[in-house]
Amino acid sequence: MALKEGPFVYLSFTGNIAESDGLIASLWKEYGKADARWLNFDPTIVSLEILTVVLDGFLALVLIYAIVKEKYYRHFIQITLCVCELYGGWMTFSPDWLMGSPNLNTNSWLYFWVYLVFFNSVWVLIPGLLLWQSWVELKKMYHKGNSLGKKFQ
Repeated sequence: MALKEGPFVYLSFTGNIAESDGLIASLWKEYGKADARWLNFDPTIVSLEILTVVLDGFLALVLIYAIVKEKYYRHFIQITLCVCELYGGWMTFSPDWLMGSPNLNTNSWLYFWVYLVFFNSVWVLIPGLLLWQSWVELKKMYHKGNSLGKKFQ
C-alpha cells in the first residue's frame, strides 16, 4: 500500500511520472497506459495518495504491531485501515466514472481487464476479506463475553 504510493507522491512533487526515469517511474508509466491520471499531476489522485502514505502507512504499522503483540485494538485498526482503503479506491475511480471515464483506457483488453479490473480488484478483495475476518472475530468475542456475563447473573 504505502510502499508503492510513497515514490509516486515524491515523483509527483518533483516533476511528473511521464518525464521521470528509473524503475519505479517506469512501473507507474506502465500503469499510466491504463489510467492517464497517474502520468501527470492529478490533484485528486495525489491527494488520495498522500493520505494513503501518511494515514494508511501509519495504520498498517500499528496493525502489524497489534497483530504481533495480540493487542485488544487489533480489529478496530484493521477495520479502520480496510475502510480507508475501500474509500480511497472509490474516490480514485468514481469521479472518473461520473465523467465517462475519459482517463481510463477501456479499449485495450490488457489495460482494462488486467490493469484496471484485476489489479484494482485486489484492493477491494483483500480489505473485504479482512473486514469479514474482523466481523467474525468480533462476533466470537461478543458471544464469549455474553455467555460469561450470563453465568454470573
